[in-house]
Amino acid sequence: MASLKEVRNRIVSVNSTQQITKAMKMVAAAKLRRAQDNILQMRPYAQKLGQMLSTVSAGSENSVDSPLKTVRFAEKILIIVVTSDRGLCGAFNTNIIKATLALIEEKYSVQAGKGNVEIFAIGKKGAEAFNRRGFKVNTAYTDLFTRLKFVNVKEAAEKIMKDFSEGRYDVVDLVYNEFKNVATQIIHTDPYLPIVADTTTQKVKAPEVNYIFEPNEEEILAELIPKSLKIMLYRAVLESNASEQGARMTAMDKATENAQDLLKELKLIYNRTRQAAITTEILEIVGGAEALKNS
Repeated sequence: MASLKEVRNRIVSVNSTQQITKAMKMVAAAKLRRAQDNILQMRPYAQKLGQMLSTVSAGSENSVDSPLKTVRFAEKILIIVVTSDRGLCGAFNTNIIKATLALIEEKYSVQAGKGNVEIFAIGKKGAEAFNRRGFKVNTAYTDLFTRLKFVNVKEAAEKIMKDFSEGRYDVVDLVYNEFKNVATQIIHTDPYLPIVADTTTQKVKAPEVNYIFEPNEEEILAELIPKSLKIMLYRAVLESNASEQGARMTAMDKATENAQDLLKELKLIYNRTRQAAITTEILEIVGGAEALKNS
């Protein structure tokens, strides 16, 4: 049985840990409220932009050429992986990494064998995980969550679009967590480039009407396609940010409950050990007294 000093030290340690997890839960809850507001405001805009692109494309008489719509043989692959910068958020990062590895195994195992699969890491945990596994990792934008603004995500999206247009990549996929509620995140593995039917839309059937384009359909689509891709990436980052805070809040709440259960168990052990020590001392005193009486 552990000594009283050892049990006391464990009680102090667990109590300190519980205070930390409580504080982290409160911080995550405050961040979650802001992140949830941001994504709830972004979703209608992103959906409407996707519908607009789908509608305009359906109403266009001529197919507008764009380097972002170029379909090539899938030889060089880029996967945008959105994770967090920090841990202590349950299985949030692990699930994204597993989903990405499953995507590579199912669709791009041949390309991966040739070293033609590159990871575009948004979030340090994803960068670290895929570096350990020997993948080529672009870490230029791993710190987007520390400066989470559209202008910074827009810069990353422009870099990806430029590389795709120049033929550096043939296919770009996006893997991220969609925020549903505090306890639930939904993993998405979406095609990002090239632009194909329903890639940047919400799969809403366009109405059969005639459109008048002003100034012209080429300029409108040339503006809408890159904008839609930037918004798509920004939304994924916002979704992941809200999901991370929800996952961290849930994980810290569970850790606090586990610490409370452990404290109860340790206090019970402490009381039993203390009672056993007192009983032993009493028995020693009684034994000593009986020895003196018989001497």
